[in-house]
Amino acid sequence: QVQLVESGGRLVQAGGSLRLSCAASGLTFSTYVMGWFRQAPGKEREFVAAVTGNGRNTAYADSVKGRFTISRDNDKSTVYLQMNSLKPEDTAVYYCAADRAWRQSRNYDYWGQGTQVTVSS
Repeated sequence: QVQLVESGGRLVQAGGSLRLSCAASGLTFSTYVMGWFRQAPGKEREFVAAVTGNGRNTAYADSVKGRFTISRDNDKSTVYLQMNSLKPEDTAVYYCAADRAWRQSRNYDYWGQGTQVTVSS
């Protein structure tokens, strides 16, 4: 079965950086769009970033443009989210997701369990 396992979340000070990783198994990784989403307490899950199967195209939420970078290593079946200049409002559980279609909605086929990112002010 498909498994997506996120890692890298932790407590970090505002202005700091983190790199999240998501290791995938059980799917032909290079044929899937990979996305990162986040959900803060009391809020809906929101799109953060996505990357196409070949890694050539990316999309970002306006709130993270210029600070976050999504990338993937198809040889390792892993997608990354490099987060720089972190702000307290970036605090959330971050989820990776996989889908066949290019989308920024939450209708992805597969989801990880999430990793907590907490940014202190």
